[in-house]
Amino acid sequence: MDSVIIEPDEREALASLVPAHPLPPRKTHSYVEQCEQKPHHPIRKYSLDEGSRSVTSDSEAVYFDSSDGEFSTEGVAIVDGRTSGERGNGEECGFVTPPSKPASQGGGNDGGREDDIESLPEFIGAGGGLDVFKVPVRAAVNPGRPPCLELRPHPLRETQTGKFLRNIACTESQLWAGQENGVRFWNLEEAYEVGCGLGGQVRRGDEDTAPFHESVPTSPALCLLVDHGNRLVWTGHKDGKIRAWKMNQPNTTTADDSKPFKERLSWQAHRGPVNYIVISSYGDMWSCSDGGVIKIWTLDSLEKSLVLKLEEKHMAALLVERSGIDLRSQVTVNGTCSISSSDVKFLLVDTVKAKVWAVQHLSFSLWDAQNKELLKVFNIDGQVENRVDMPPTQGQQVEDTKAKFFSAPKKEKSQGFLQRSRHAIMGAAGAVRRAATRSAGAFAEDTRKVEAIAIAADGSIWTGSMNGVIAQWDGNGSRLREVNHHQQAVLCFCTFGDRIYVGYSSGYIQVLDLGGKLIASWVSHNEPVIKLAAGGGFIFSLATHGGVRGWYVTSPGPLDSLIRTELSQKEMAYARQDSVKILIGTWNVGEGRASRGALVSWLGSAVSDVGIVAIGLQEVDMGAGFLAMSTAKETVGVEGSAVGQWWLDAIGNALDERNTFERMGSRQLAGLLISLWVRKSIRTHVGDLDVAAVPCGFGRAIGNKGGVGLRIRVYDRIMCFVNCHLAAHLEAVTRRNADFNHIYRSMVFSKGQSVYTAAAAGASTSAQALKNNPNTNNSTEEEKSHLASADLVAFFGDFNYRLFGITYDEARDFISHRSFDWLREKDQLRQEMNEGKVFQGMREALITFPPTYKFEKNKPGLGGYDSGEKKRIPAWCDRVIYRDNQSISYTECSLKCPVVSSTIM
Repeated sequence: MDSVIIEPDEREALASLVPAHPLPPRKTHSYVEQCEQKPHHPIRKYSLDEGSRSVTSDSEAVYFDSSDGEFSTEGVAIVDGRTSGERGNGEECGFVTPPSKPASQGGGNDGGREDDIESLPEFIGAGGGLDVFKVPVRAAVNPGRPPCLELRPHPLRETQTGKFLRNIACTESQLWAGQENGVRFWNLEEAYEVGCGLGGQVRRGDEDTAPFHESVPTSPALCLLVDHGNRLVWTGHKDGKIRAWKMNQPNTTTADDSKPFKERLSWQAHRGPVNYIVISSYGDMWSCSDGGVIKIWTLDSLEKSLVLKLEEKHMAALLVERSGIDLRSQVTVNGTCSISSSDVKFLLVDTVKAKVWAVQHLSFSLWDAQNKELLKVFNIDGQVENRVDMPPTQGQQVEDTKAKFFSAPKKEKSQGFLQRSRHAIMGAAGAVRRAATRSAGAFAEDTRKVEAIAIAADGSIWTGSMNGVIAQWDGNGSRLREVNHHQQAVLCFCTFGDRIYVGYSSGYIQVLDLGGKLIASWVSHNEPVIKLAAGGGFIFSLATHGGVRGWYVTSPGPLDSLIRTELSQKEMAYARQDSVKILIGTWNVGEGRASRGALVSWLGSAVSDVGIVAIGLQEVDMGAGFLAMSTAKETVGVEGSAVGQWWLDAIGNALDERNTFERMGSRQLAGLLISLWVRKSIRTHVGDLDVAAVPCGFGRAIGNKGGVGLRIRVYDRIMCFVNCHLAAHLEAVTRRNADFNHIYRSMVFSKGQSVYTAAAAGASTSAQALKNNPNTNNSTEEEKSHLASADLVAFFGDFNYRLFGITYDEARDFISHRSFDWLREKDQLRQEMNEGKVFQGMREALITFPPTYKFEKNKPGLGGYDSGEKKRIPAWCDRVIYRDNQSISYTECSLKCPVVSSTIM
């Protein structure tokens, strides 16, 4: 092998790596020269997965081991998987390299720049495609579910403030939706037309929605009821009113749809929210509210009020209000009520047996629809109850607080400062954790709580609970059977013919037959399905994010594959592709603060054509006291620090936050801080920010080690960014691997400070908590961690993987000659990824810069490496690794480590 040739334009950059003082005399042969004299194989085998398919899946992929110049600044060209260097042995080398950028994509203001960063070959770890490391499928036509009608694509969460959809109901020609500011409806004959917003003006969140019509602003609509006889849609609202809307609105066929339609009738039905309304087989309207209140509005009063003119709306409202019958008062004798005072959430009409079911948290009451008499009260196990209404029970008894005395321990040797600090932190964290556990236990909900009810075509009643159990009842309230096909909360039912459709908090929809047997199952949305409605040949599903999809009643069936094939072939006619460049930076700041010049040198020069910037910092704040306080704050839902806020402001100034970028969000866990910035030109296409944190230090309780993450949606793709600080020390490879595995599997994203809540969309907070609970018993293979279900996942931070089998002097010698390929062979992380033990199936660009560990402050170049008593061996501790589900990479991955002077003040 020839000696390394240094190009003239590199001498200045290499000068910073040369120590200020002259090196001591060396032996005749340096460590680099000694390695060059050893036989070196041009091909080193690695286990590659999901990479460029230049090799077949049956053959073992190999990774080319470059010499000093190849894949670095000497510019050896790579063409069709071959190198044009001096190997000359004719052997093929299978490796992963991004495709060349077409000339048509190099346009804009950035095309043809001489300083464009060239894409680098990527190393891919083994073990991808298995278990939670299986890359999710992402396509315009998802092969894992039936084709559907996108009536309202998933809107960004922040665009729905005050307008979240809560419920849906369907007629044969219209789909109605109750929202936080009124109601809206779609004419199904217009479902395939291009959306133009409301009144011809496109509104954020509804850019791609089919044409719809909206009502005047009202209180949030909590429930809907379709009245085919009167051609009305009844809605119950949070302010206690019931409103009636005409199906055939007069302005739906005119050119001017900007004028919102008004209700036909409304009256004050309850003091609290109207949770549910039904019409019995005798024409009476039943409604329920909080506190166990059930009221009946007679058919006679409803008919009389509807024949009055619009000018007599006030008289009609009084007529209905005065006819109300309070059933709770009728079953109360001498202050004792036969039904519970808990909230009545659902009502169900059995038209065959002329009965009405009222569903409370853990009990049912069965009523005669004609005589309006209470027939039976029974619990969720089917046992009849003789209920006496009592004051609400207190929470769980407070743990006995008697003082406990222990015998004095034997005198031991005095512990060091670090050991005492560790005990103090663990003690504080344990106390906070015990207090939080007691508090949470007092308000824990019974997972048997009923969340949905429906009646099937054969007259049987089906109920779904938080624990995923689906129970079948006969018309008299006798429990017949139960099935459990999914371990997540059942949130809604819908029946059509001999099929029962079930919506879950996991986003799944299942189809059952009348015997409870599972027919089909698929993921309908990436958030909980809170309502199902049948009509117009579709089963419509509403998710918490406000997206509405229509599923053909014939699905699953033979037509699905034909439709899917046709849609896939014509994907370019209705789908669009957008390119966004992402900049990821990581820095272990060692409790210091950077100068503005350092941040500008680090970030400012690299963001000229970047759309998204993700920054991860480690050791922002440390110390035993701070870690204990951080743990306590995390327990009560508070995070962040003054130093962390300083870093956010400093990074914002370096990125020109006011004019160019906008801060999307951040998350801090002790010394870990992650922040995300988006260029304002694409801000309208980025949203749904969620945050997460996983501590890994001191028994998985303290945040000195761990990970913080942010999840966003960009052009309908889910991206996750995770900043990690893994276990330290050369020998702790297994602990580092375990830290990654713990973070990857247990990281659960939450809405954080978002204005959106699960309750705002109509889903119960208990069901949402069950969905987000990582400890939920779930044995189904299709369930994945939050990171596993993302389209793109990027891990970055101080991973602490070191160089092994090499001395301090050898490492410095290799670095001085830029022999990074030899150092890469000693990289712990590369070895562990090659064996499939960590970052399974993930990619990393080839490293072409000196190791980043460990430098002394204010000492650049080789002179900055640790030269103290420990002489810690230089290593690439700071890394950026990612995984994408694109089958063909259209992006270019490059890796740089800018030389920054005066970084720490």
